[in-house]
Amino acid sequence: MFSITELNIYQSTFSSSPRWIVADKEFMLKNYQHFLTLQFAVDQINKDPHLLPNITLGYQLLNNLNSNKVAVENSLTYLSGRSLTIPNYSCGRQHKSVAVIGGMSSALSMSMATILGLYKVPQITYGPFDPVLVDKVQYPYVYQMGSKESTLHLAVVQLMLHFGWTWIGLLFSDNPRGQQFFLDLEEAMVMHSMCLAFKEKIPENFNEEDREDHLIFPKVIESSSKVVFIYGNTYSLLKFSIFMTQYILYGKILVTTISWDISAPRNSKIMSHLHGTIIFSQAKREIPGFKDFLRSINSTVNSEDIFLKTFWEVVFHCRISEESPVKMVYSLCPEGLSLADVPTHDLDTIIMTLSSNIYNAVYLLAHAIHQMLQMEIKETLELGVHPLLSWKLHYYLKCVNPVPGANDEVCGDESRIMAETYDVLNLQFFPGSFETLVKVGEVSPFNKGIIINEEDIDWPGDFPQTPISICSVSCGPGFKKIIREREPICCFDCTLCSDREISNQTDAQKCLQCPEDQHPSKERDRCLPKTITYLAYEEPLGMALASAALCFSLLTALVLGVFVKHRDTPIVKANNRSLSYTLLISLTLCFLCSLLFIGLPTQATCLLRQISFAVVFTLAIASILAKTLTVVLAFAATKPGSRLRKWLGSTTSYFLICICTLIQMCLCGIWLGTHAPFLERDIHSEASLIVIQCNEGSLFFFYSVLGYMGFLALVSFMMAFLARKLPDTFNEAKYLTFAMLVFCSVWISFLPTYQSTKGKAMVAMEVLSILLSSAGILTCFFAPKCYVILLRSDRNTLEILKNKVSL
Repeated sequence: MFSITELNIYQSTFSSSPRWIVADKEFMLKNYQHFLTLQFAVDQINKDPHLLPNITLGYQLLNNLNSNKVAVENSLTYLSGRSLTIPNYSCGRQHKSVAVIGGMSSALSMSMATILGLYKVPQITYGPFDPVLVDKVQYPYVYQMGSKESTLHLAVVQLMLHFGWTWIGLLFSDNPRGQQFFLDLEEAMVMHSMCLAFKEKIPENFNEEDREDHLIFPKVIESSSKVVFIYGNTYSLLKFSIFMTQYILYGKILVTTISWDISAPRNSKIMSHLHGTIIFSQAKREIPGFKDFLRSINSTVNSEDIFLKTFWEVVFHCRISEESPVKMVYSLCPEGLSLADVPTHDLDTIIMTLSSNIYNAVYLLAHAIHQMLQMEIKETLELGVHPLLSWKLHYYLKCVNPVPGANDEVCGDESRIMAETYDVLNLQFFPGSFETLVKVGEVSPFNKGIIINEEDIDWPGDFPQTPISICSVSCGPGFKKIIREREPICCFDCTLCSDREISNQTDAQKCLQCPEDQHPSKERDRCLPKTITYLAYEEPLGMALASAALCFSLLTALVLGVFVKHRDTPIVKANNRSLSYTLLISLTLCFLCSLLFIGLPTQATCLLRQISFAVVFTLAIASILAKTLTVVLAFAATKPGSRLRKWLGSTTSYFLICICTLIQMCLCGIWLGTHAPFLERDIHSEASLIVIQCNEGSLFFFYSVLGYMGFLALVSFMMAFLARKLPDTFNEAKYLTFAMLVFCSVWISFLPTYQSTKGKAMVAMEVLSILLSSAGILTCFFAPKCYVILLRSDRNTLEILKNKVSL
């Protein structure tokens, strides 16, 4: 015979107040199951010819009334054999009980174990697993049927990740089990970058008058987290549950476990606000034939069941007899009622996790006794005559498989492992104080599998769709997370990746550098191939510059033709026409050399373009210098006794041009010999482009060449400026002054502009400077002469020149 020391049909169930009985319907449904499960398991074993043959099992019921004091008293009653508890005395004639199944909570189990352990009585608990009871030094004879829930924290994290909830509030019971769950959950959340918005311990002796306890709910309400996980069981959270009815948690979704009976404080108002709560439950293992057994129970066949009458009145809202305490509310019950008439949702409420634990506990003891009897001598078969029968059971309770066909082998507390699967339930409350638990999925942490049917979930009214519980909105591709100072990692700001970086995933911790031949997209979420570019003839800018170069070179050639055609006219002969030819030829070459800067660069063009530009421009400036010097010498030599006459003539001018040009050629030769220009791919100047360009090789030589040309231009400008007041007929100095002024202005402006531009814009700037400076010389110096030659030929006569001289 077994003793089950806890049925948990509270004394209030038999109260004379009909109002209290109706309110405790849920308690009645959920606790009457314990007795029915025990009765069903015992009947099944007694009918099994292969398990404990020729032996009939029985049971004894004692009610702890959820009181530690009563639990101790009942333990003494069990040992004494009578209602009068006498320690160390057994007053019963026969004591056939060999084990105890109970209690339903850890506190009750510990109270019972304090007494039963002294006599080595096997005690099998069917409530939630408690790691404290695993201590075999303090509780050597206690066996737990409840699941360890060793992977519950992983299941919780998987569910949170499925819905994208990373900002979670946690309330847990202030006991070793709650503390261990908090540590496990926190570790798992950190591994998946999840955070706790708050964590609060709920003391088992919760006191609403205590200031710290009273502040728990305001903290929950004020938190920005939309999801609150509550961990604990019905008994550790009982006072908390009652106090919870004073608050309505708007905008919060609760997640908890089946161990906490949230309907314990039976209040329709609070239940309606718990609508949508997500509940974790151990995957329900069907007990074969149990539903049929429940439906077969009726008041006629089970007339000796003292609890059935009260259960009938609670479920069917009627009274069994005139003496019933609910006669002021309900009418008499009809005859022939059975559990088959119980509404489906009420019947499902009866079949809960603890039913399976009790069923397994009975079979665990039955198999242990069966094995022990097979090993013991014949005298042991006479139950009750062997005083050591109870403690001998411990050896056989270590490792048996209580339920045929079960996958898990139960070996005390040590080897209950571990492929746990959890059902995900959704609490749905409907008008008329009717609620039901709907299975919406399951989680298998061991296999990292999760199945959620979101269309079956009925969320709280505050959430028209799946709730979002995050501290910060996720950073999309193109952004990276910057954790806020002194805040959890879930609270961050999003910063756009820099110019050369991308992020191609959500909530990137850092941005990635693009390869050198690629650049970030506008959204900074991917790398794109860079476009190869250069100053091409096909593009508008290149086409415009090339056209300008060709036009100016043709124009210069036309001017040269005009001068050659009118070479014998006074205005052409007046100022050394050979120098004019040289200057026009060099200007033509200046315009044409700019074409080397346009188009796809090659190693050959890189070597030629800067060198040809330098030499040709030096030739042009040297020609201007020679012309200016000729004007100055011509007027200086007219003075009587002047020795400068010997320097007049074309020989001096060409010698000066050759010397100036030779010096520039020497500089260019050294440049080519030491740091020659070369072809390069510029990948840094412009983010989205690869610029094919020529590298000057040495900025020192590049600026030396420009500096030398600038020096010649400055000397020419100063000499022309000083000679500007000489007689107009032979004086070209004022035209040379304007020409050199334009030249110097262009190249002085070129230097800072060249430094501030990159890529093909820099090349275009150099081409433009070449064209403008050359056009400036052509226009300022030759335009007035062409005007006289072509349009005012009447002024291009020797008589006009002589008259001007005589004036």
